[in-house]
Amino acid sequence: MGSKLVRSSFLNFIGNIIFRVGGYIYRFLMASLLGPSNYGILGLTLPFQGIFQALSAGGMPPAIAKYIAEYEILDEKDMARQTIYTSLKITTVLGLFFGFFMVFFAAPWIAEVYLQKPEATIPLQIVGLITPFSAIIGAFRGGFQGVYKMEYMLYTRAVEQLGMILFATAFILIGLSVSGALLGTTLGFVFSAILSVYIFKNHMGEFIPPKNPNFKFTHRDELKLVKKLLWFSIPVIITSLAEMGIYTIGTLVMGRYLTADLIGYFTAADPIARLPLIISISLSVTILPATSEAFSIKDNSKLKKYVSEAYKYTMIFVIPMCIGIALFSKEILGLVYFTNPDYMAGATAMSILTIGMSFYSIYVISTSIIQGTGNPRIPMYILIGGIVASIFLNIWLVPTHGIVGGAIANTLSCLVMVFPILYFVSRYTKTNFPIRPIGKILIASIIMGIVILILPKSRTGLLIGIVICPIIYILSIIGLRFFTLEDIANFRGYSAKLGPLSGLANKILDFVEKFLIKSK
Repeated sequence: MGSKLVRSSFLNFIGNIIFRVGGYIYRFLMASLLGPSNYGILGLTLPFQGIFQALSAGGMPPAIAKYIAEYEILDEKDMARQTIYTSLKITTVLGLFFGFFMVFFAAPWIAEVYLQKPEATIPLQIVGLITPFSAIIGAFRGGFQGVYKMEYMLYTRAVEQLGMILFATAFILIGLSVSGALLGTTLGFVFSAILSVYIFKNHMGEFIPPKNPNFKFTHRDELKLVKKLLWFSIPVIITSLAEMGIYTIGTLVMGRYLTADLIGYFTAADPIARLPLIISISLSVTILPATSEAFSIKDNSKLKKYVSEAYKYTMIFVIPMCIGIALFSKEILGLVYFTNPDYMAGATAMSILTIGMSFYSIYVISTSIIQGTGNPRIPMYILIGGIVASIFLNIWLVPTHGIVGGAIANTLSCLVMVFPILYFVSRYTKTNFPIRPIGKILIASIIMGIVILILPKSRTGLLIGIVICPIIYILSIIGLRFFTLEDIANFRGYSAKLGPLSGLANKILDFVEKFLIKSK
């Protein structure tokens, strides 16, 4: 895989780790300070926060990334610059509109009529304050993504996360409860937006140069660009909303039927279950512009290589992570939320949700690939089908099986989406899903899972598992000859960048290479 894709994926991986770790710190603090009931109210606001953020962003970030990547490779710098400015106008208007709508209309109705929980009114109104800032940040991040400057995305996300943690904790400690948590989130987005503007003005000149005085761009031209962006972004935003639906339909249905403390248990389990998505989301962000480039210049060999390796190197991490988290769910919840053991009640739901994330990871990678080939409507149609399935399954299972029913509904909905999305990836890229390598990953993960079942179900067993299970998995994956000699050669190119660990990395690569040669 090209160095640009590997570097960008690595930076996104690091960024997602930071974001996830920060998210867990945030959720741990909120869960500990608020307690299950108030934490459940906070959990009920999160789906609406995501929905209104998606609406205000207007689907612009992927559209910006796609067209900037294309304009850059065609050396049309002026159009790349204009794409960002036009997108900022669109997202600013949308952000202000949906923020106003949330504060004065949507929040009171959601809290008092649908959820029948009036205490959620003010927290939901604060969500409306977040909306404009998140829209602006999204537009700039699309620009950063389009020129592969993923570190800029990392910086803005780090500031956003740090602000959320510090301000939310401070506001809760002075007695503002759930509203304080969301006010802290708002300030995190404010500072992230300020940093995004600063980076764009001072560090993007190499890629997006200042306005060329000879560049003519009329209002009619801008309307054409708006139409072009919206034509791509409308299905993307529908896809984003449907994507959130897969995550949040269960929570929204629970809000209607279950008590706040049960929702608090589910809210505590859900982010840990999504931990494997660090891998798939990291790669999906860079596979979109990479696929778009290869597709636009009709480089079919490069396109097939990107697609095949995206799946292989996503699932080699995702599958064992899913199995490990599912089998150690109770112990992980007890360790993460050690200040309140009540949250361990979400263990069964977390195990089921985690398995669903392996299916969803395949979908995430496939979506970016298809969007990169200029077909954003395909994931939208598939997600709509998944949403319909999720609604029916949740309404059927949640009232009788509670949070476990919601987890089952989520996992089945993700599974339903995998088969059609893989069909369309194969159709548009002429690349088949790498069944043989994924089968080897699954076998190695099952071997690791058997070891986990033998270990004691306690914190001690969890700590032992964290040490020995990766070793067992790595030895199993090597023994099954997952890696090729070409893989080893590619890895050597990056081992030199590991500093003091480069010597150890080369010794491991030497061992694997000798094993592969002897086992031929």
